[in-house]
Amino acid sequence: MFYGAAQVSKDIDLVLFPDSTNYKNLETALQSLGAKRIAVPPFSPAVLERGHAVHFRCSAPGVEHLRVDVMSKLRDLPDFAALWDRRTVIADEAGEEFHLLSIPDLVAAKKTQRMKDWPIIELLVAIHYRENADRPRPPWIDFWLADARTPELLEKLVQRFPDQARKLSSGRPLLSMAGSGNFEAVREALDAEVRAEQAKDRAYWAPLKAELEAFRHDERRNP
Repeated sequence: MFYGAAQVSKDIDLVLFPDSTNYKNLETALQSLGAKRIAVPPFSPAVLERGHAVHFRCSAPGVEHLRVDVMSKLRDLPDFAALWDRRTVIADEAGEEFHLLSIPDLVAAKKTQRMKDWPIIELLVAIHYRENADRPRPPWIDFWLADARTPELLEKLVQRFPDQARKLSSGRPLLSMAGSGNFEAVREALDAEVRAEQAKDRAYWAPLKAELEAFRHDERRNP
């Protein structure tokens, strides 16, 4: 929503630097929101470091039913320090600061099994290109070419940045066909990319889901 790719949602995702002091500070903040854990796993730095997300539901006035999801590791993204270094900071009229994942990192985090995430990826890349097309930087060009999700934008990018497109085509073969005008073939290749990322996401979560079952079993035995 901050970036202009609004998605109606009743949850907030927080990426936490999982040291003990930070963990306790967040725990205090969650208590002030009347937040209760709604599912396994338990909330601890060790659990977060393994890649799990911990889910809470708030009950304090003004935030009733708001869900807060906390994590410290994201699939295929670097550690917290790197994410923090390249974060986006947005301030409101009162000077309150909001620290957000950069758009490239947010796009990477959205590559999940959920089909509803993929239109958001398409929109985030398109917004980033529209807002920065007049002053392109090499890392941004690489990001656009690596993550654009429509044949029309891909054709524009390949024609505008042919050298970078050739360099990246070994990692993203559809760039080789993006300038041909064969939009149907490009759409099929984009669909194949989605399926491949969904398979990677399932593989990532498979062992963590097994751990969740162990957590549930333990909580039943020790309520």
